[in-house]
Amino acid sequence: MTITDRVLGVLGQFGFLFGELLLLFIGISFLVAMLQIYISKDRIQRLLTTKRKGLNSVLGAALGAVTPFCSCSTVPILVGLFKSGAPFSGAISFLFTSPILNPAIIILMLSFFGWQATLVYSVFTFLFAVVMGLVLDKLGFQNQVKNVRIKGGSEDDVAFKDLQGSLGQRHWQAIKLSLKDAWGLLKGVLPYLLIGAGIGAFIYEFVPEDLLGQFAGSNNWIAVPIAALIGIPMYIRTETMIPIASILIGKGVGLGTMIALIIGGAGASIPEISLLASIFKKKMMIVFVVAIFSVATITGWLFNALL
Repeated sequence: MTITDRVLGVLGQFGFLFGELLLLFIGISFLVAMLQIYISKDRIQRLLTTKRKGLNSVLGAALGAVTPFCSCSTVPILVGLFKSGAPFSGAISFLFTSPILNPAIIILMLSFFGWQATLVYSVFTFLFAVVMGLVLDKLGFQNQVKNVRIKGGSEDDVAFKDLQGSLGQRHWQAIKLSLKDAWGLLKGVLPYLLIGAGIGAFIYEFVPEDLLGQFAGSNNWIAVPIAALIGIPMYIRTETMIPIASILIGKGVGLGTMIALIIGGAGASIPEISLLASIFKKKMMIVFVVAIFSVATITGWLFNALL
């Protein structure tokens, strides 16, 4: 393949990736804005707020586990949770579970890997998300959020009950306000979308497909953290990667290695990191990447040891 073919491949992948991210971000941002209008922030606070922080993290992780979103779709919802005044611990637990644990992933894993692998994956990733929410809350990482406020929303937040006019007019006002809010959020993160899509497309085209197959047997423990490192920069839709992983495993790639690659790519891809950089400060970004790398590596080792 010539360098021209490679460049064309990068451009094509960039267009596909950026278009997908753009549509997902606008769509999810619009839906979140609509929910904020129709569902009061007090109700969201009550849903994720209890007297026990541990339960808040469990509820946040559970919310992430039942929402079938990819990593980049998670960010607008996370912003919505912060603006709605949801507890920091619950919102962070949601951030960690949403892209790597949902009903679609569980069904696919059951189909390709069996119930034992699915159980280990689900339990460990869920507990990891709960613990991270509690630990970061305890360490005071609330001050690492920028561009959105953790307690309360903006002063011009609007609830459906506050809109004026007939029922149809109020619904139309809600749609217009939601579109405006989605567009405003998109303008703030558009540079990050462009950078993330560009880097992701370059890696997708130039990283050799057989890179892992050369050293990725289940007996090679170092292959697991390396796979996690390789997965983190990539934009991997977990639902797409699982069937591919089953084929690679059949050709000798270790199950734990593939799980590390999947978690790394789904949990902390460059596009997602680029988006998160618009709402989190540097310290939180470093902790987030290290946490995803850690859970990808430990889960991979568990898979190789137990299964």
